[in-house]
Amino acid sequence: MKEDDIFMNQNIPYELAALIPIANSIVKNFGENTEVVLHDLQIPEASIVYIVGDVTHRKIGGPVTNFVLEALKSGNESLDCYKTITKDGRILRSTTTFVRNQQSQIIGCMCINYDITEYLHSKVALEKLTFFPEAAIEKTQEQNEIFENDIMSIIEQMVAQTVESFGKPIEVLNKDEKMRFVQNLDAKGVFLVRGIVEHVAELLGVSKFTIYNYLDKGSK
Repeated sequence: MKEDDIFMNQNIPYELAALIPIANSIVKNFGENTEVVLHDLQIPEASIVYIVGDVTHRKIGGPVTNFVLEALKSGNESLDCYKTITKDGRILRSTTTFVRNQQSQIIGCMCINYDITEYLHSKVALEKLTFFPEAAIEKTQEQNEIFENDIMSIIEQMVAQTVESFGKPIEVLNKDEKMRFVQNLDAKGVFLVRGIVEHVAELLGVSKFTIYNYLDKGSK
């Protein structure tokens, strides 16, 4: 049935006919996964007076759904973003809005059905691709991986992160804290880089032999 024919059909309430351009626009905007159905609830056994899009494979003259009947009985004004599963297993996100006449009586409803099955499959695939083990999440919460073009920039940031963990400036660390500081850096692999012992010794204001002594104690 053409849009103009429906406006001329006296069996369809004007309030529903006026929604036809909106129904068409919704489907044009959201594409082939979308279906909009207009129901005349005065004839629930054959309530579908207009349908655009083909998601549920229904036709004009089809009946109202059980959800709509239950909503009418309970007095709900609308059913927003609820999940529906079709007989062939497709998953829909649906919204039903009731339509009133000038006397404020509910005479119909507009139902939007959007097939999200493909998106849910993609969601599962994306979740698999973006999954992190719990241990990796905990490590990320502690510190981020550092990407730089030279090793000293990385070392300096590792040192800064370690200093921050002590909650005080490096200049006021006592002997025990300095030893733990060095051992923490060692656990992070800082001293695998050549020349870093001297660099850390200068930062702490101690000799490189003191650094080696701290490292020796940490290995026991």
